[in-house]
Amino acid sequence: MPTLELPFLYPAQRRAIFTDRRIACVEASTKAGKTVGAIAWLLCAAWTMGKPGRHFLWCAPTYPQAMIAFRRLRRMLAETDPRQDMWHPLDAENAIVLESGGRIDFKGSDRPDTLYGEDSYAAVVDEASRCREEAWHAVRSTLTATRGPAVLIGNVRGRRNWFYSLARRAESGDPDLSYAKLTAADAVRGGVLPLEEIRQAKRQLPDHVFRELYMAEAADDGGCPFGLEAIRRCTMSDLSPGPVVAWGVDLAKSSDWTVCIGLDEHGRVCAFQRWRGDWKQTTERVAGMVRDVPALCDQTGVGNPVVELLQTRCSRLEGFTFTSMSKQALMEGLAMSIGRGDVAFPEGRIVAELECFEYHPTRTGVRYEAPPGGHDDCVDALALAVELWNRGRRVGVPVLDAGVADEDDDDMGWERLY
Repeated sequence: MPTLELPFLYPAQRRAIFTDRRIACVEASTKAGKTVGAIAWLLCAAWTMGKPGRHFLWCAPTYPQAMIAFRRLRRMLAETDPRQDMWHPLDAENAIVLESGGRIDFKGSDRPDTLYGEDSYAAVVDEASRCREEAWHAVRSTLTATRGPAVLIGNVRGRRNWFYSLARRAESGDPDLSYAKLTAADAVRGGVLPLEEIRQAKRQLPDHVFRELYMAEAADDGGCPFGLEAIRRCTMSDLSPGPVVAWGVDLAKSSDWTVCIGLDEHGRVCAFQRWRGDWKQTTERVAGMVRDVPALCDQTGVGNPVVELLQTRCSRLEGFTFTSMSKQALMEGLAMSIGRGDVAFPEGRIVAELECFEYHPTRTGVRYEAPPGGHDDCVDALALAVELWNRGRRVGVPVLDAGVADEDDDDMGWERLY
């Protein structure tokens, strides 16, 4: 039989994934090698236990994520065996069949019912903290008849998910489970991440985000970037009496809502409106509220002509374009203001959206968004208002009533910004 060549695994990576327990739980930082280690483990299992008709499963939160692992294994095998003497791909079925007869299937878990059926002789659950619990139940059922092993890998993502709970059972000594943590420090020692990259991430990311993504330390907030306790500290019973010195306006897109949030000079929400309507109604309503007070308004996509029209009636309204980078910076600024207790907001819809808001790591940074089926219009409007309000504070002078300077000091406060 030909020799199977596995990719290089650094010692901590190998110890975490290749265990003698039936189910391995591996909490890992981003880019610490959890995926390549799990690919090597599943390939080894399919090679050694594989026979014709035996299936081995890779399960990810979504189909596109499963395809990432499929393509990586395909490239790995092509580099070591370009003639395909030991393997061949079934691209139409998202599977790879090895010379031993073992077949590795790659599936998304967004529809858990599709995972039931074929017995699995070994399985990997990728990004387990982001997979639905029902998906793990389905994968576990496919291992029942074969008593096959499983490796569960994922970033730490708060404490309110099934993977975190299972990892705690493993850590406490459950005889069927093993537990390991791979951090950025392990990856640096293993030679797969440069130390300067970690230092740069620490400088650029909020502390709670850095700790989860790079140190595999769970936050208390289930992925909420603002912190539930910090949100509670900033919650007040009702709107502040005002007046408004800074508006944040998030314009509706498709099924979303238009939201206007105004802050007083102390950073407290003193005006809040949320509605659905056509662009004519929205323009009239926003212009009637904002008038000549400084405002930061979403101009992304279809919002751009609306902002241009509003600027003919609101002399101090500025447009803001949401991109992945600009939204990350905006949300991190809001998180810092909430963490310091600089802002306050009333109970109700704003608090509900803040508590449900999530962040997800990407190859280029951190993506901030509402959970599937949720809305983040209030969060966006608040973040815009806070950004504008913070600009006034950075000027180093007091914020003046409704953004209008005193007669004897007409170049102070918000006037400096416009």
